[in-house]
Amino acid sequence: MLTKLLPAIALVLLPAMAEAADITGVPKIHDGDQVVIGSARIRLRGIDAPALDQLCLNNAGERWTCGVAARDELIHHTDKKSWTCHVERTDRRGRNVAKCEVDGEDIQKWLVASGWALAYVRFSHDYEADEKAAREAKAGMWQGAFIAPWDWRVRNKKTVILGAAKPPANAHAILLASASGPVAPSPECTIKGNVNGAGECIYHTPKSRWYAQIKMQVSKGTRWFCSVEDAEAAGCRETRR
Repeated sequence: MLTKLLPAIALVLLPAMAEAADITGVPKIHDGDQVVIGSARIRLRGIDAPALDQLCLNNAGERWTCGVAARDELIHHTDKKSWTCHVERTDRRGRNVAKCEVDGEDIQKWLVASGWALAYVRFSHDYEADEKAAREAKAGMWQGAFIAPWDWRVRNKKTVILGAAKPPANAHAILLASASGPVAPSPECTIKGNVNGAGECIYHTPKSRWYAQIKMQVSKGTRWFCSVEDAEAAGCRETRR
């Protein structure tokens, strides 16, 4: 009898379980592809946006903080409205990977079509057509020159430069750097990140052995982080010494 009841019970519970997987509320927008709703950290599925301290070049060859622009454009576009995020899985950093909507609009689609994020084809092909449209329209980052966010996190001199503009001779030096300067942006943001010879991003807490020896220089691609979670979300690993 119990065996016969199990399928019926499952049919009743599945809709409730699917509904429970949704996260709804007005988010705190961390950057172009990461938000927080309540205590839930959410990574937008199928896209990759520039980090807050990633630099791009405009069509005049001038540097600008495209990561900050992507975040601010997302904040402005959604205008403190409630989001509905359909969670698909949890990643290794404990973030909810989700497809999010605002008033029925696919937020990931808007970000890619507006040139503020790229289709993350390593995980999804859903937004390739939107990326193609943004590239042809020279929207957002596509107006000038930039490095794909996934390449920027493990950047080296062989990294491909994207965009509509012909980059200047020193473009690699500019685009491989970050917007982080020599002084921590706040007393809470004291974790140092640097890129090693293998192109890996490594983070050092104030307790790390070589913390004091890490010199923060924009030209070297160093970065400040406010938490270990931020550093790991940016693709960095903790120093092994």
